[in-house]
Amino acid sequence: MRTYAMNEITLMQYILLVHGAQVGTGILSLPRQLAETSGTDGWMCIIIAWAINCLAGTLMLLSARKYPDFTIIDLFNYLFGKWFGKLLIFPLICYFGFFGIDIMTNTMLYIKAWFLPKTPEYVIILLFAIPSFLIVRNGLRIQARYVVLSFFMMLWMPFFLLFSMDSWNVLHLLPLFKEGWGPVIQGVPKTIFAYTGIEVVFFIYPFLQKKQYAIHGFLIGNSLTMLYYLYVTLVSFLFFTPDGITSVNQPVLSLLKNIEFRFLERFDMIFLSLYLFVVSKCWMIFIYCTVYSTSRLLNKQDHTSHAALYFLLAIAVIYVVKPTWNIADEWQTTLSYLGTVVLYVLPVGLYLYIRGFERFHRVKTR
Repeated sequence: MRTYAMNEITLMQYILLVHGAQVGTGILSLPRQLAETSGTDGWMCIIIAWAINCLAGTLMLLSARKYPDFTIIDLFNYLFGKWFGKLLIFPLICYFGFFGIDIMTNTMLYIKAWFLPKTPEYVIILLFAIPSFLIVRNGLRIQARYVVLSFFMMLWMPFFLLFSMDSWNVLHLLPLFKEGWGPVIQGVPKTIFAYTGIEVVFFIYPFLQKKQYAIHGFLIGNSLTMLYYLYVTLVSFLFFTPDGITSVNQPVLSLLKNIEFRFLERFDMIFLSLYLFVVSKCWMIFIYCTVYSTSRLLNKQDHTSHAALYFLLAIAVIYVVKPTWNIADEWQTTLSYLGTVVLYVLPVGLYLYIRGFERFHRVKTR
């Protein structure tokens, strides 16, 4: 059954969609957050969290593989019944919708602080919404093409951190395990918000052409994210002193501020403006999953009106709330708790339920 043939995606697009859904503005402050909890051993938290997420994502795909042509909406309807399935999927849709707004809000705060301090918040969100709507409304295949194009266009960005090499000090990382494993374990929850995004595999798996490589593709995408986080965190730890890194809110941007060229003085401003292409991939996939799911719940094939309504609601929320950095931090804390449930509790519970569901049906048909 080729229900989603018009929006099929290749393995490369699938890998980069998983990677793109994870990488947002969190990387700009992640080194500081890890240093506050685990010191310069915080880079180990990234590897531990990567291993845990690989296991969680594999469980997601093992559950989805049983019903390869079912989206998460179809799967819940099949497993729990039409009405109860819709009731159970609704909180997950709200989570994705909230996540999309949160990513746009964090990006808006960066743009407002660095470029447009006197521009109203809702105007910046409107500027985000117009191009995002044009991509989201056209389906997953168009969005996947945008993700691939953005990935290769911005592939040069991490390498510019190497221009700070003259100020690196390897002694900042030594000795390892300064206070034992305790701080390292305590720092692992800090990476949960940074790694959220792998849950999109529930939505994009049915569109994958070669589903036999779904787990391989997921592991590659998740590993790309891990390498990206690990690289940026280690460079930040090498550049800043162990005490100094905890005193800057966005270590990556502060590091870039020290990189200057004869023809360009504020490279950090150029970097942040181009980084919008990277972050936009993240909020678009969450918004697409939201509006596609709501349209399927109402048995509509076209999600254009739902996408338009979502962006209008996002602009209205920003206009009313007028979010600040403190509000954004509160939203991220809430999402990190919700993300723990979606990333770890849901895959395990769904996998065990499907195994019990299939065993019950086999016994019933004998």
